[in-house]
Amino acid sequence: MNLLRVFPLLSVLLLLLSPVQGQSPSAWTQPFPPHKIAGNLYYVGSKDLASYLITTPEGHILINSSLEESVPLIKTSVETLGFKMRDIRYLLISHAHSDHCAGSAELLNLTGAKYLVMEQDADAVENGGAKKAKVGKGDYTQFPPAKVDRRLKDGDEVKLGDATLVAHLTPGHTPGCTTWTMQVKGEKGLLNAVIIGSPNVNPGYVLVGNDKYPAIAKDYEKTFRVLKALPVDLFLGAHGGYYGMEAKFAKLASKPVLNPFIDPAGYHAYVADRERAFRAELEKQKAAQ
Repeated sequence: MNLLRVFPLLSVLLLLLSPVQGQSPSAWTQPFPPHKIAGNLYYVGSKDLASYLITTPEGHILINSSLEESVPLIKTSVETLGFKMRDIRYLLISHAHSDHCAGSAELLNLTGAKYLVMEQDADAVENGGAKKAKVGKGDYTQFPPAKVDRRLKDGDEVKLGDATLVAHLTPGHTPGCTTWTMQVKGEKGLLNAVIIGSPNVNPGYVLVGNDKYPAIAKDYEKTFRVLKALPVDLFLGAHGGYYGMEAKFAKLASKPVLNPFIDPAGYHAYVADRERAFRAELEKQKAAQ
C-alpha cells in the first residue's frame, strides 16, 4: 500500500518541514501517515506522540497508547497498514505520563491485550497517577487508571512470536521511565532499534532536595549512562520530535538508498544534548540552594 497516497496533502506538507527537538501539544493529536520503519516495526502515532506497532505471526505488540483521544487515531493507523487491533497481544508504554498512557484503559478494553509496565511506574498507572508522587507541575501526571498484568524489572524481555523487546529502566523523567530496544531485520542484516523513554527535565522538576523523589538526580545520571551504552542503528523515541521523525519520513518519498531512520550519530548527539541540559539545570538548582 502506498501510504503517501492515503495522506496526499499531509505528505506534501511534510516535505517542507524540518526536524524539531519537540512539539507543542497541538501536534499531539494531529494525524500522521503510519509507516514502516524497518522489518516488522511500524509507526502508528500522531504528528508527535509516538506509538509503535511490532507485528508477528503470533500477534502484535503496541508501545504507547498516548492520550484518550489518540486511540481512534492509533486504530486507524493500524488498520491502514493492514493489521487488526484485536491481534494486539501486549501493550507497553514509555512512562506514566498522560501523553503516553492515558489511552491505555480504552485500548486494553478494545484489544483484550495484556498490559506490561515497569514496576516503578506500575502503581501510578493503576492509580491513575499517584497524586503523592508528583515530581513537578502539570496535569500530565493524571490519567484514567488501568490494571497492570505484569510488572517489569530492568532488563526484562517481552517475547511474542519472533520478536523480543528488552525493557531498560531509564528513570528520572518518571521513576519507571522505560527505553525499549529490539532487533529488526534490515536489508543488510539485523538493526538495533532504540526507543528512548525520555531523558528530559520538564519545567518545574525539582532535582535538588526533592522530598517526594529523593533519588531523581541520581536516576537521571543512570539514564544517561544506560543510553550512551546501548548499541543503536534505528534512533526512535516517545515523541517523534526526539528523532526528527517528520523530516526522516519525508525522505522516504525519494526512496533513499539508506533508511533515514538509521541514525546512530543523531542518537548520540540527542543524548549528549539532553545530558547537557540536565546538568545545566542541576547546577542551576544547586546554586539556588
